[in-house]
Amino acid sequence: MHTHNAALTRTLLGHVQHRLGLEPVPLGRLGDATELSTALKGAIGAGPADADEVLRLYTEHIEPTVISCDSPGFLAFVPGAPTKAAALFDMVLSASSLHGVSWLEASGAVAAENQVLRLLADLAGMSASAGGCFVSGGSAGNLSGLLVARDSARTSDGRPVERPRVMVSDQAHSSVGNTLRILGIGALVAPTEDHRLTGDAVRAALAADAHPDSVVAVVATAGTTNAGIIDDLTGIAEVARDHSLWFHVDAAYGGAALFSPTLRERLVGVEYADSLVIDPHKWLFAPFDCGALLYRDPSLAKAVHTQDASFLDCIHTGAPQEWNPSDYAYHLTRRPRGLPLWFSLAVHGTEAYREAVEAGHRLALETAELIRATDGLELLREPELSIVLLRRTGWRAADYDAWSQQLLKRQIAFVVPTVWEGETAARLAFLHPDLALDAVRRILAAMTEES
Repeated sequence: MHTHNAALTRTLLGHVQHRLGLEPVPLGRLGDATELSTALKGAIGAGPADADEVLRLYTEHIEPTVISCDSPGFLAFVPGAPTKAAALFDMVLSASSLHGVSWLEASGAVAAENQVLRLLADLAGMSASAGGCFVSGGSAGNLSGLLVARDSARTSDGRPVERPRVMVSDQAHSSVGNTLRILGIGALVAPTEDHRLTGDAVRAALAADAHPDSVVAVVATAGTTNAGIIDDLTGIAEVARDHSLWFHVDAAYGGAALFSPTLRERLVGVEYADSLVIDPHKWLFAPFDCGALLYRDPSLAKAVHTQDASFLDCIHTGAPQEWNPSDYAYHLTRRPRGLPLWFSLAVHGTEAYREAVEAGHRLALETAELIRATDGLELLREPELSIVLLRRTGWRAADYDAWSQQLLKRQIAFVVPTVWEGETAARLAFLHPDLALDAVRRILAAMTEES
């Protein structure tokens, strides 16, 4: 199994070349459970199988029944569209079996990852001492960052806070609530104004609470998943400073806006974050699974996350400048998932990233204009980043579901409905810079063609 097979290598690299050359990338389709069960029956047996036949099984039955997040027509959830350079380097990373736990094992990989983290920290305006690591995504970043918030919190006399709580908004990502449950932390939910958490709301919630001293952190969102809304980062940071709260910013989606001078001013205040999460596998065109986690003071994270064991002593005895990614999140074993982003940034340059991010925002604004000009369609709010919410007059949930299914069946786009203020609505998440306005016109036309 560990002997190089030149024929197998050529076969698989040939498929990779074919896949990367598809223009556009096909959307794919929903698989039928019975069909897949039949196709995969007996695929794994006690003895060997012909590799070409196994690849055929993949290309004919598995790959087509996976919706392609890198297709320009993937507009559901928050898409992913890795650059070709990043996707290819992810293959290099896998083929090299690189490990990314410590400086001892992976100094070169860690140095390159840290170069990207430094770039992100500089764009965010964080201090020169800021640092962190790459994790699997926003969920892992929120969990790791808020764990540090919990364990670093102290009362006025230096004792750990009993029964700590975290201030969140009713618009926070679902992973934040999940994190609090995992960590055994209570939530103090602050109301939002037009779906946006403000410093005034945080201050008022603390003033009205019976036990404000138990609140150890506040979570702000820079780009909500449903609508791309950015909280009042500066105002929340001020309250956090006044009350000695850990300020955690979930910018998993919206953090990419840091690359754009046009959008950067909307993230003013992010520089005050004690912990910051940005997912490059979203709007920074990296492969899954790539999330960046940064701390204002990494030593606090290191004190919480460093794992002590006799077999790990050797990685903790190096020089101060040696950096172990395992010290900054809950993980130990990890792949250096930041390297494909590093390679793509080095190949294309940050200016190309600026242009690609701004393309998504520009398309959202153009789409908003189309909606305003189309009878029967209602724009629900002006897009802040690259998500557009709209409603078709008179439609119910079943109508949106049928529209979604038809778009996929006709290979126009993959769009799924959402709920906005208690009613079903359509949601378009623009990310791929190659999506053209004409394609959006087709999507909108499918909403109105039967009117």
